[in-house]
Amino acid sequence: MAVETRNVERDEEGMRLDRWFKTHFPDLSFGHLQKLLRSGQVRVDGGRVKTNTRLAAGQAIRIPPLEEKPQPSAADFLEAQEAVARGEAPPRLPRAPSGEPLAAPVVKRASSDDKDAAALRDMTLYEDRDVLVLNKPFGLAVQGGSGTYRHVDGMLEALRGADGQKPRLVHRIDKDTSGILLVAKSRLAASTLAKTFRSRSARKVYWALVPGVPKPRQGRISTYLAKDEAAERMRVARHGEDEASHAISYYAVVDHAGQKLSWLSLKPVTGRTHQLRAHAAHIGHPIVGDPKYFDIENWPLPGGLQNRLHLLARRLVIPHPRGDDRLIDVSAPLPPHMQQSWNVLGFDASHYDPIVDAPES
Repeated sequence: MAVETRNVERDEEGMRLDRWFKTHFPDLSFGHLQKLLRSGQVRVDGGRVKTNTRLAAGQAIRIPPLEEKPQPSAADFLEAQEAVARGEAPPRLPRAPSGEPLAAPVVKRASSDDKDAAALRDMTLYEDRDVLVLNKPFGLAVQGGSGTYRHVDGMLEALRGADGQKPRLVHRIDKDTSGILLVAKSRLAASTLAKTFRSRSARKVYWALVPGVPKPRQGRISTYLAKDEAAERMRVARHGEDEASHAISYYAVVDHAGQKLSWLSLKPVTGRTHQLRAHAAHIGHPIVGDPKYFDIENWPLPGGLQNRLHLLARRLVIPHPRGDDRLIDVSAPLPPHMQQSWNVLGFDASHYDPIVDAPES
């Protein structure tokens, strides 16, 4: 193998050098890479670098001949073990240049990665080479935290590609919120989609079930929200308060069951933590099943409804990251507990969504 030079691709911008080598040369050990760097055999744009050097698009990486060591197969080791069990001399296994026997190969077994990959496929509503749109179920966290060991971000490790890239979360929804979650399959898509969210070019529609019937039937909610650390929730704050952020949401009543319950369509313009949950509570109609914001005392849960958060990230419309005038437009079905409630209340989930043309600010 001769010395070669490879250029850093655009979507590898910001990648650490050791991760770049792990992506392109998965059999190269970290220790061997360190030796090559210390001896100056690996260089970036002609200069010496370290394993944690961050790469820039277009940089040239010098790659020396990488020694490929002979590796015994799993069958070789199995044959050796069986020979020893029979009292025979085991066959001679390949050895490393140092003379030490090579370690037994790792035999891949069915693992949690396989289960995670299957689960993610079952959640998939839309996929192309750049994006993945998931239908996140109730109760599954998007990211890890204290006491949270299973979450979407961790499960995405199971979809890490041959190029070493792991799909990336573009935004988050609460653990108990069901529905649409957008994932980018490359760094370039993640960067582009994140900018789109920040520019408010993405249109998000949520469905919720709330007690009573809001008046007016369609309106705009504008408040400042700040964290209430003690209660682990958001509270309505005054303009100018420390760490208070402006939050704007639109709502409309799609249908109602007498004066008891309403099906709301909600459109967040901003994207604050718990924004819709806090805003629904602020107008006196907290979302049914919300353990943090439902504050109506002695309110009986109607028969046939489950005491779970009735909030669905229903629809997402966002420009495709390739910028070719395509739109990603995906809708999620009602989760089982909300479908049960809709059936009990006689709501038609195919009803027209009234917040299609709500203004953006």
